[in-house]
Amino acid sequence: MIETPVLERVLSEALRNGGEFAEIFAEDKVNSSAMLDDGRVEELSSGRDRGAGIRVVSGETTGFAHTADLTERGLMRAAEAASAVARSGGGGTRTVSSGALTGSASPSMDGRATPTTGSKADALELLQRADEAARASGAGISQVQAGFGTSTRRVLIANSEGLLAGDEAARTRFSVSCVALGDTGMQTGYETAARTLGFELFDEVSVEELARTAAAQALAKLAARPAPSGELPVVLAGGSGGILFHEACGHGLEADHIVKNASVYTGKVGQQVASTLVTLVDDGTIGSEWGTFGVDDEGRPAQRNVLIQDGILTDYLWDYLRARKEGRLSSGNGRRQSYRDLPMVRMTNTFLLPGTDDADEIVAQTQRGVYVAKLGGGQVNTTTGDFVFGTTMAYLIEDGVITEPLRDANLIGNGPEILQRIDAVATDFSMTPGTCGKDGQSVPVGCGQATMRLSGVTIGGTAE
Repeated sequence: MIETPVLERVLSEALRNGGEFAEIFAEDKVNSSAMLDDGRVEELSSGRDRGAGIRVVSGETTGFAHTADLTERGLMRAAEAASAVARSGGGGTRTVSSGALTGSASPSMDGRATPTTGSKADALELLQRADEAARASGAGISQVQAGFGTSTRRVLIANSEGLLAGDEAARTRFSVSCVALGDTGMQTGYETAARTLGFELFDEVSVEELARTAAAQALAKLAARPAPSGELPVVLAGGSGGILFHEACGHGLEADHIVKNASVYTGKVGQQVASTLVTLVDDGTIGSEWGTFGVDDEGRPAQRNVLIQDGILTDYLWDYLRARKEGRLSSGNGRRQSYRDLPMVRMTNTFLLPGTDDADEIVAQTQRGVYVAKLGGGQVNTTTGDFVFGTTMAYLIEDGVITEPLRDANLIGNGPEILQRIDAVATDFSMTPGTCGKDGQSVPVGCGQATMRLSGVTIGGTAE
């Protein structure tokens, strides 16, 4: 992507005026997407985005410039701009954008494995198959939307401490959204599959099964009753509740919140912060999960980080700058949305380890409660740990049996309190993909957990 002698000269220029640390992050990303809406092709697109971001650190000030011009001249201009901002002092971070490059091409990466790719016709066939399978699920299905997206991202990272690292990853995502109409109005269902794979994702995933699952959700909710209100036990189905722990405690364990004293977990390493059944892990190395990569966006190898062990807080997540100030190594959690963005502390694949209980027994031992088959989005205050999450597929538990579907409701609680209220964890671990937003940047992540019971959560339902 950029020759090593050029990298060295640009880094030298970045440090020439007194910078303490300089870094080049180069990226070349190719993507394509397609959307089928009610049997019609609504979107069929492809694109390429390439450029570099240069970071210079001087004391408490970070200068950052990004450019789409990957010639040595373009990179030198960006390095000069970043260096000028860094030496201006005053603390904080400021960003400068350089001019764009036109008509350039990037050579392929020798020795890199190339993921399998499908044609636009292949993608459209998958979308049509999903549409047909969803509509065949029931006469109540009135609308179907299916989406496909794939990307290949190559990155190169070099810094003034001698690091030179690269990574290449393909990611593919397929989703189906269904609308069902009935006497009670309109209900929706949604299902997605996403992996750090190329087109070979579809050797593992059936688009028809995704479509039938989304349709079944929408149809089941036509008969849903209002969700109860008040505090009740909640059983989270395997894989469904990972997003709750990602939001409710994962963000609070990111070092940027910790060093600002903006997390409820600040200063609690070595203390019990959860039930002894809880071991929370962030791992960017596992299989082909959505948050998996080879090196992070600062060139540090992805790794497995145990954050909570048997209820005891053991560590936080670190990027390069925060770790550097603490005299320790990065945990491989410096991530950025693109070359236009500075890296920050981000999760990868975050999950609770499975336990020893039987999932069916956990339900059978719950006299009355709510079974959450799927969670939606939510919000969390990292300083207090308070959160609100929506349910998108939930059922009532009566006398230890899953009975009627419930209308969408909210789960309201506090992250540290919820971690203490986990009283049963099953063996049926699974992961789900997600997109994590933070400070205006979005990155792919994985979330996971086995079926588990929370002894009490406030349900924001509408039933009397």
